[in-house]
Amino acid sequence: MNIAMKFALTGVLATGLAQAAQATTWDMPTPYGDKNFHTQNIYQFAKDVDAATKGALKIKVHSAGSLIKHPEIKNAVRRGLAPIGEVLISRLSNEDPVFGVDSIPFLATNYEQAKKLWAASKPVIAKKLDAQGLKLLYAVPWPPQGIYAKKELKSLADMKGLKMRAYNVATETLAKLAGAVPTQVEAPDIPTAFSTGRVDAMITSPSTGANSKAWDFVKYFHHTQAWLPKNMVIVNKKAFMKLPADQQKAVMDAAAKAEERGWAASVKETNDKLAVLKKNGMVVVTPSAELMNGLKEIGKKMTADWAAKAGADGKAILDAYNQ
Repeated sequence: MNIAMKFALTGVLATGLAQAAQATTWDMPTPYGDKNFHTQNIYQFAKDVDAATKGALKIKVHSAGSLIKHPEIKNAVRRGLAPIGEVLISRLSNEDPVFGVDSIPFLATNYEQAKKLWAASKPVIAKKLDAQGLKLLYAVPWPPQGIYAKKELKSLADMKGLKMRAYNVATETLAKLAGAVPTQVEAPDIPTAFSTGRVDAMITSPSTGANSKAWDFVKYFHHTQAWLPKNMVIVNKKAFMKLPADQQKAVMDAAAKAEERGWAASVKETNDKLAVLKKNGMVVVTPSAELMNGLKEIGKKMTADWAAKAGADGKAILDAYNQ
């Protein structure tokens, strides 16, 4: 090997080593398993960032709470223990009502309305996160919530006296306002609660219904699209600002693609799981106008209660949404 070739090879090796030394790896905790469509979307997001930065920024996904459990992910990212993570937005509603806007029953009752509500609430939510040293990257909705029951519900009168599974304050309030009797039941206990007569109805997504084999204990699913809660991906602001400008752009571009891809994946998840329910003998009901009108009246009351708690920020979101 001549001297010129040796110098050239040395230069290539040195450049490669320098690039490897400059590579950054972000550990990313997520709450859900690898088969979940949110997690699959995040894996693609990580691949897009890797490709766009030519390996200079790598995101290592730790799914199913394997690195940090769901309740701790947001604070872990805020404190810099993990530079990036995924959380259910409404989990943060105990610290500020604004974070619960996408879980108000019957405020947004389809994907189009949910997207409009996200456009109205995103600036406020981003500002709240920014004040805590966090940057919002993107958000993706879960399939919409519907009512499972042993009988078809044609109006609110049909819900009166039903023992309805509740799993948080909102579902308990909804049940009471509908004239039903709320009963606290955790997800793993759903089949037993129905088989023993503890509950007659529940409100949850087509995904949860399919995963819990709801056809074993109820006949009807009312596709009310009561609300579409969202997950969001957030990043530590200091960690983000340490990246070179081109890598920051790569992250934001990948986030925009992930949001668009994730919404489409959510629609597909809804349709796929509705098909599973039907395949297993469940009757998927398009709710009657009378039932929906009654439920939306409940939604108006719960929206007003939320707005009172959320103050000026809540008013700004609702004004933007209702324009």
